[in-house]
Amino acid sequence: MSKKKSNPASTANAKENKTHISPTDSKSIFTEVKFWGPVLALTFLIFLNTLGNKFVNWDDEKNFLENPYVVNLTSSNFFKMSSAMFKQFIIGNYNPLATFTLGLDKMIYGFDNPSGWHLTNLLLHLACVFFAYKLSRSLSLSTTASFIVALLFGIHPMRVESVAWITERKDVLFGLFYLWALWLYVKQKSYPTTGRTVAIFLLFILSLFSKIQAVTLPLSMIAIDYFMDEKFRFKSIIAKLPFFVFSLIFGLVGIYGLQNEGSLDNGTADFPFYVRPFIGSFSFIIYLIKSIIPFRLSPLYPYPSEIPSWFYPTILIFPLYAWFVWKMHKQGQKVWVFGLLFFFFNVVLLLQILGAGQGYLADRFTYIPYFGLFFIMAYYADKYIKVPDKKVLTLGLVFCAFGAYAFMTVQQSKVWKNSETLWTQVLKYYQSTTLPYGNRANYRRSMGMIKEAMEDYEKAIGLQPSAETYNSRARLFFDYGNSRDTLMKALSDYNKAIEMDPDNPEFFANRGATHARLGDYPKSLEDLSKALELNPANENAYLNRSVLYYNTGQFDLALADMEAYLNYNPYSADIWFETGRIYAGKGNWETAMANLNKAISLDGNQGLYFFQRALVKINTNDIPGAKEDAQKAQSLGYTQISDEIKQKLGIN
Repeated sequence: MSKKKSNPASTANAKENKTHISPTDSKSIFTEVKFWGPVLALTFLIFLNTLGNKFVNWDDEKNFLENPYVVNLTSSNFFKMSSAMFKQFIIGNYNPLATFTLGLDKMIYGFDNPSGWHLTNLLLHLACVFFAYKLSRSLSLSTTASFIVALLFGIHPMRVESVAWITERKDVLFGLFYLWALWLYVKQKSYPTTGRTVAIFLLFILSLFSKIQAVTLPLSMIAIDYFMDEKFRFKSIIAKLPFFVFSLIFGLVGIYGLQNEGSLDNGTADFPFYVRPFIGSFSFIIYLIKSIIPFRLSPLYPYPSEIPSWFYPTILIFPLYAWFVWKMHKQGQKVWVFGLLFFFFNVVLLLQILGAGQGYLADRFTYIPYFGLFFIMAYYADKYIKVPDKKVLTLGLVFCAFGAYAFMTVQQSKVWKNSETLWTQVLKYYQSTTLPYGNRANYRRSMGMIKEAMEDYEKAIGLQPSAETYNSRARLFFDYGNSRDTLMKALSDYNKAIEMDPDNPEFFANRGATHARLGDYPKSLEDLSKALELNPANENAYLNRSVLYYNTGQFDLALADMEAYLNYNPYSADIWFETGRIYAGKGNWETAMANLNKAISLDGNQGLYFFQRALVKINTNDIPGAKEDAQKAQSLGYTQISDEIKQKLGIN
């Protein structure tokens, strides 16, 4: 029997079509520092300007600035408050571990030092870049290709939102555990150990507690299985059942939270469900394009008022994508298959088909998915660099791309400097949506930019009147109004807000405060009581009603309100202060002192607290202590100390 001779030409073609993977010789996690070290340094330098950024008024308030578990976290209640974070949904999202790290930032840096919070985000991002390099090497990319993957992961302009926005702590935190778990998973396939199996699962759990997007980890593992084994094995999929079970559990928790918050209908509520896949397909195409050309970057991409007809043909991207992946599989192009599957598995749940968000796109959604596309880019860049007649052109393109990305990233980081720059960037591209006008107006109001804030509120109301915008404009009238006419304008806006949303306790509390300033105490009491009926834990309503009672000499009722609120939240410094002030008004100096001490222990940066305690000490003949407190109040900027008290205490 004669043997069939092989065709040299066909053999060469087959080799050309097969992806060649060279094994990595990395033995330690910190080897090859000369490759990943410069990447971390460059990434740090390019994001360095984020350390000068402030907090922004887009979800920062709800996630940490006004989150009681973050605000009130101290060493004395650390375990109690930390455990409470794991029972909390924030805007429908369940990411307690991210919230926990924000609480740690609060304890370390406080709210007066945003740069510390930004530094934490940046350090976590650098850790993700490091593991992007290690994962690439473990998947047998060369050091050059892995360098390119890591640098793309580090400085691509689509990274900015995840790094520069403190609220997106969840991205860089879940990304760290996610990439770390995948790197260990690749090592586990070559050198299996029980300890590594446990470590991978623990990292998966930590990633899930950081952001529910981590539910895709078992799918990414399957993509890695294919890349390393060239086929999908049923046994390997079965081995991942525990991961799929936890993905399902956390996925259901996520859906529950979003449904409770109403976020699943947010944004796409005006579109029938059959239209939403077309929104998803359009988003999918934009994500693919922006991986190469990151154009028109915006913190928010609001839904259009109606779906343009050209959205509909974009649905073809899904069968075309599947066909191309299959074609690459048949040709043995594992890099293409792995990279495209990794991207798809990690982005498909974020295509807003369920409508869980205010925009149809979000730069932050690409944080992990883009690893797959960067993997492909880096592999082929490295391949062509090694071809002599293509080396110069390829290196030129790579350097130009990195130069452009670095410049764009620095510029995009400036967008997140504060709420003014943030919403101005959104309005650069989207002038027909109310949210950026309203939020920029809120920021301008807080900065005392009355005229500019009023212009933004009027634009927002002109586009689409809403209860929230009327409430916000009323606050502008209330905060800066010195005349009865201005307070009446505030009252008119609060009336409109309540008419549009009669179940919002905050609107009633605010209107109650306005009635009080107008001297209409019965109506004020009625509104404040209504606010507490709608929400028995409304701090603003308790505070205002207690002040109303206090000013009318009803000390016992004022105390009842304070103590009722403290049952809901025993960590409010303002309430402890007001309670101490009321006891002082009753002449109960000992209890007043205890309450004021508690207020100062919770927030030692309020000059008013120290001055009130100084008054109590004067009444108990503790003049040295009163002098010390009064001077502390002055050092904190409190200026309303009468000449009589200054003379009595011997201070200037």
